[in-house]
Amino acid sequence: MAQQQQAQLPPLEWLRVFEAAGRNGNFTTAAQELGLTQAAVSQRIRNLELRLGKVLFYRKPRGVELTLDGESYLPHVQSALLALTRSTADLFSQPVSQITIVAMPSHIKLLILPRLAPFLSAHPQLRVNFISAFRQSDFDDGLGDFHLRYGNGEWAGRQATLVEREILAPAGAPALCREAGTNWRDLPLLELTGPRFGWREWSAATGSSMPFRSRLRFDSFDLLLQAAIEGLGVMLASLPLSQTAFERRDLIRLSEPEMTMDTGYWLSWGAHQPRLAIHDHLMQVLGS
Repeated sequence: MAQQQQAQLPPLEWLRVFEAAGRNGNFTTAAQELGLTQAAVSQRIRNLELRLGKVLFYRKPRGVELTLDGESYLPHVQSALLALTRSTADLFSQPVSQITIVAMPSHIKLLILPRLAPFLSAHPQLRVNFISAFRQSDFDDGLGDFHLRYGNGEWAGRQATLVEREILAPAGAPALCREAGTNWRDLPLLELTGPRFGWREWSAATGSSMPFRSRLRFDSFDLLLQAAIEGLGVMLASLPLSQTAFERRDLIRLSEPEMTMDTGYWLSWGAHQPRLAIHDHLMQVLGS
């Protein structure tokens, strides 16, 4: 019976071609990725369809589209190939001696460093290098084994796993908030420049009245956070980035609703980079 089941399993090369073609939605792109010709990709897909007795792709003038059978089969093939790649790397690859993480300075300081000690303890021979990214374009130069990025988790050519969903809530220094009480909207507002949502969006999303006046504006979250800790005003705090400040009671939340975003903080790596155990452990530590 085992020999019969093994004989029915399609060749691994056909499955690799099917996965690349299904993921890219294009035989030519799959061929370039795998170092094959378009004709070779087409032939392997045809062989696979004949072996399975099912049509996996609709052939169209501008590419291909998975059939229902193809859509059903693709995630199983991807899971099996990923498991095989990971097992091979874990068992036979040389131990990782160093990793490089690319992230914005405030994310390194506020999200990674406070959580890194358990990871370093578990990997005493590992060297961790950090590269500061000052704008989103700094992530596009191909540097780094890992990126910690803010966004929706979708970046071309990369895999990503969510570390923390972004949640925004008003907060300030304890003494300042206690003194203001329910009149906190009279306090100076601290603002952050850039593409992220701010006070106006928070007010609209939560149905809360808009605080009155902006006093200080920053282009870095860690500077915004420090200004709030110093009692210079009230900030719209990112709960993941402000966790340590809350734990130390340097900052307290106001009795106002929070806003959960569709965006968040993602750990990402190259799409063709094998996912090793170190990926899972790093993500586990950062998400703690």
